[in-house]
Amino acid sequence: MSTPPFLTLPASARSIRLATARGEFAALHSMPPSGSPRGTALLVPGFTGSKEDFIALLEPLTEAGFQVVAVDQRGQYQTGGPADPAAYALELLALDLLAVTEAVSGLLPGATGPLHLLGHSFGGYVVREAVLLGGSTPESLPWSSLTLMSTGPGPVAAEEGKRAELLVSVLPLMDLESIWQAMREMDREAGVEQQLPPEIEDFLHRRWLANIPEALAVTGRQLTVEPDRVDDLAAAGLPTLVLSGEEDYAWPVTEQAGMAERLGAGYVRIPGAGHSPNAEQPGATAAALADFWLSVN
Repeated sequence: MSTPPFLTLPASARSIRLATARGEFAALHSMPPSGSPRGTALLVPGFTGSKEDFIALLEPLTEAGFQVVAVDQRGQYQTGGPADPAAYALELLALDLLAVTEAVSGLLPGATGPLHLLGHSFGGYVVREAVLLGGSTPESLPWSSLTLMSTGPGPVAAEEGKRAELLVSVLPLMDLESIWQAMREMDREAGVEQQLPPEIEDFLHRRWLANIPEALAVTGRQLTVEPDRVDDLAAAGLPTLVLSGEEDYAWPVTEQAGMAERLGAGYVRIPGAGHSPNAEQPGATAAALADFWLSVN
């Protein structure tokens, strides 16, 4: 889970509802001052996350000339979803993303430039699945590039997998408020409780309670069983960047670097960042992303 450093949108950004063939999705939409973007970035959050995970990237990316759309996936925060576990299968989340991509392409018809896709953490699974569903060649895909941020080739690391399995096991037994309080108590006992501004703590609480429990159960389980599909992704041939922090509790950075090598992709490690470079070092992260996207242009 990313913790956004602030919640106030920059002047360039607004909250929107994206109407798609698969329903409406909550999103943040940011435009460069010129109104004529050099490209468009579609940002997909991870497990228990939301579009706000990318809020600190909006201003530096728009200043670099990019239109940015960050979206809540089905079952997350302000998008919502049905109380049906089948709705959150990875393939269906990927189909959602393909529908969102089509809607994003229509925000500024003919003026959006190249479309760049980014997935953070669990969102990396979703963007990978979407690429594999979307076509067999780069020319058949709607995106010009792919960025895998703080994600890995297969299941999360063992300790993180245990935490995901614990959450999945208690979801049928406890409501989300009770689970939230239990997680906070565990953090206090472990001495890892974050001291956050009240508005950030309140947001994280509200966002957690807005999750669809069935989505948490299915996606949490997926974190522990996702197969390694890097070779399939490499065969798709889409220009790719792998970006991580200096360390990562979910996937070791050595594993992420190895994934980049197997993909024939660039690899950037952001100093001073952990699992969420987007929130922890947004300036350096935005600069690395803009450099990559401009190289693809």
